[in-house]
Amino acid sequence: MIRVGIVGASGYTSSELIRLIIQHPDDIRITVITSESYTGEHVSRVMPNLRGLLDLEFESLDIASLKERVDFVFLAVPHKVAMSFAPRILEQGLRVIDFSADYRLVDAEIYEAWYKTEHTSPEWLSEAVYGLPELHRDEIRNARLVANPGCYPTGAILASAPLIAHRLVHLAGIVVDAKSGISGAGSKPSLATHFPNREGNVTAYNVAQHRHTPEIEQELSRVAGTPIQLNFTPHLMPMTRGILSTVYFALVENITTEALLEIYSEYYADEPFVRVLEQGQYPQTHAVYGSNYCDVGLEVDMRTRRVVVMSAIDNLVKGASGAALQNLNIIAGLQETAGLDAPGIMP
Repeated sequence: MIRVGIVGASGYTSSELIRLIIQHPDDIRITVITSESYTGEHVSRVMPNLRGLLDLEFESLDIASLKERVDFVFLAVPHKVAMSFAPRILEQGLRVIDFSADYRLVDAEIYEAWYKTEHTSPEWLSEAVYGLPELHRDEIRNARLVANPGCYPTGAILASAPLIAHRLVHLAGIVVDAKSGISGAGSKPSLATHFPNREGNVTAYNVAQHRHTPEIEQELSRVAGTPIQLNFTPHLMPMTRGILSTVYFALVENITTEALLEIYSEYYADEPFVRVLEQGQYPQTHAVYGSNYCDVGLEVDMRTRRVVVMSAIDNLVKGASGAALQNLNIIAGLQETAGLDAPGIMP
């Protein structure tokens, strides 16, 4: 039996994580589930889709008791809060998969510049492993602290990595255009996510200043072996979930769409959750809804010698909770696809 705790468990991503865990074929049990907002409430009162499936109440976090009750901790609290909890949990010998951005960036100064706050445990940054299995599987296997990737970076990185790894594109002038459902903003209501302001409305936001930008740059720079800067613009769509990323590159030399698709297929041949689409097929968010898959397609524009790469993920699954469970499977020595190999749910 693998005992897991979920700290900060009342949001959308935690609800998805619970849904995935209770369907897992191995004996993984949620033994601690915390929420400061809903302490004492039964889980099914807050997440009615789990009625009859998880007989637990939310409790207040007691870090000192975790060591005796869990083997792994999913830390699902906001950015800036996670770094106040993670070191104390890690010091108990527990392994942590952190949903926040607090340990994704290896440079504390970059984190502080983009998140406008002091990093209070920079000593853990060098030990944290960026939790994208397609790039860091071997490091994840032995990690004590996994920094679960952001949703936008997951789609952008998986769309881009093969081109950059094979040095087929210029590294200057990369443009990432991404469109997300509103669940990515979390469960706390705001004016921007209020239904009348979202229905039938598409808006760009945080242009040239979105905090996922350095995360995308960091990981693609690692693939390239040299620093990369790019333009990233996110858009909020009138839909609940899903991210469609479109990434634009200038090719170093002419190459056909067919040849690039072969390169992508070879690059991701052993990756269970990346599906490279056939020529003429493009990713769509409905095809990955509720799944841990990332669909990737591309097209070469021979006239401008550019390539357009598209990816689609479910922001709550491959972009968050599915990735977290995939990381747990790897760390625990389970089948990596266990509990995650169901297809998307078409409407």
